[in-house]
Amino acid sequence: MPQHLIDDVDYRILQQLIQDSTLSHKEIGQQVHMTGQAVGARIRRMRELEIIEGYTVRWNPGKIGQNVQAFVTVFLASNAAHPVFLAFAKEDRRVEEIHKVSGEGCYWMRVRATSQEELSTFLDELLGYGNYKISLVLSQIK
Repeated sequence: MPQHLIDDVDYRILQQLIQDSTLSHKEIGQQVHMTGQAVGARIRRMRELEIIEGYTVRWNPGKIGQNVQAFVTVFLASNAAHPVFLAFAKEDRRVEEIHKVSGEGCYWMRVRATSQEELSTFLDELLGYGNYKISLVLSQIK
């Protein structure tokens, strides 16, 4: 999508929403020197252009017991494994993100689990589709 679809003000509004999507249009307007109504119109336009696809929440997985996080590179056993693997990955609550990649592996996943045992069970299930390489997260920097 060409960058000229939004101007500097739209970009500043977008940055405010990225930082805190709970801000009111009035609060954003104070930051970008516009009325809340004008901000609302710009946000609606960015939604129509699919620049803004939705809203999300930042959360602390450790507070609900999801203390183990890993990045998993998946190597599928065959081309036929892709559809069934994707169905599994999209439905499994432990899979937070999945990306189809070029280079090493077929997919990269970010996985969260409540324990090493739960992660091990997940990895055992993953072997039904192919092989994997795992990197455990020690700490999050950003």
